[in-house]
Amino acid sequence: MTEEILWAEVDLKAIAHNICELRKITNCNSRLMAVVKANGYGHGSVEVARCALDNGAEILGVARIHEAILLRNEGIDVPILVLGYTPAFCYEDIVNYDVIQTVFSSQASESLSSFAVSHKKKVKVHVKIDTGMGRLGILVGRPGEYKNRNGRQEYAIKEVESIIRLPGLEPEGIFTHFSMADSLDKSFSRRQFKIFIEFINSLKSQGIEFGIRHAANSAGIIDMPETHLDMVRAGIAMYGLYPSEEVKKERAFLMPAMAVKSLIIHLKNVNAGFKVSYGATYETKKPTTIATVPIGYADGYNRLLSSRGYMLVGGERAPITGRVCMDLTMLDIGGISGVEQGDEVVIIGKQKNSVIKAEEIAALTDTINYEVVSSLTERVKRIYIR
Repeated sequence: MTEEILWAEVDLKAIAHNICELRKITNCNSRLMAVVKANGYGHGSVEVARCALDNGAEILGVARIHEAILLRNEGIDVPILVLGYTPAFCYEDIVNYDVIQTVFSSQASESLSSFAVSHKKKVKVHVKIDTGMGRLGILVGRPGEYKNRNGRQEYAIKEVESIIRLPGLEPEGIFTHFSMADSLDKSFSRRQFKIFIEFINSLKSQGIEFGIRHAANSAGIIDMPETHLDMVRAGIAMYGLYPSEEVKKERAFLMPAMAVKSLIIHLKNVNAGFKVSYGATYETKKPTTIATVPIGYADGYNRLLSSRGYMLVGGERAPITGRVCMDLTMLDIGGISGVEQGDEVVIIGKQKNSVIKAEEIAALTDTINYEVVSSLTERVKRIYIR
């Protein structure tokens, strides 16, 4: 039994299992990147990274340079790709910590090149291509526009050409990101992939080739095997959560790696008409027992669950009463017998024959399972099951 009053159990065996499942359906010639950004989607980046590397991952992906530095400081020495932006004042960290940097514009690439040259260093880079996400990346357009090399396509080709010729940079990879691969309708994702492949082929005709081409995220790994290329990027699926309800779940049996648990720290018997929590928005309809649980929105437990969500007590679903507070949440456990102070409460996970999934919480708060797990703050102690 943990000595914590609020904790997340992370099952590393489940993560190992999920990687094995993803490897089974991944092209045998494709490397696997374990994406451990956002503290491993809330699961703990260091422990997850080690587990992933022990079970077939060859490279790690992070969003920001400080996430890569954390991994390096923990002795992890495999290739790490920063998938996002790194400001100029952190270029020294890219060099010192031997990190691969994503580049997505001539301006940023020239700045990084100047730094590398002035310090007599080489920086490995992956060029990001925007095929329809509208986020980061060199923008290219509709399929079939490469024959005449005009307009946007001509500009994009010239921009990549200028980047790969910059001194101090080692162009190692090129990639894009799908915006709708988790949808049942794959037409937009196939369009994105066609744009990407045509652009790569256009670059090849100019004598420009990259050793690592990658496009497939978790949904792409599961549903779009034709997109696996030289490397795939396993994110949410590695943690046992499906990218959406519309992917082909039968292709990979995933096991959720996280359970969030707490304890009942206070019980009180109240009469009918008793008002609970801030704003007095909840009123008991009959005499009952209110249990207080030490989790709140400062722990990443969404306030939109107020009077809507449930937790598991004694294997039964106990409704949240009133508003979720910063540090505490109240439950109505009047219909559950034998409850005592100190009893375990399951916030995400299984208890006896009942379960509350991250997807249920996501539905109640109008979000996605990604946000539910990655929003857990550092106040929630991570405990690893090996």
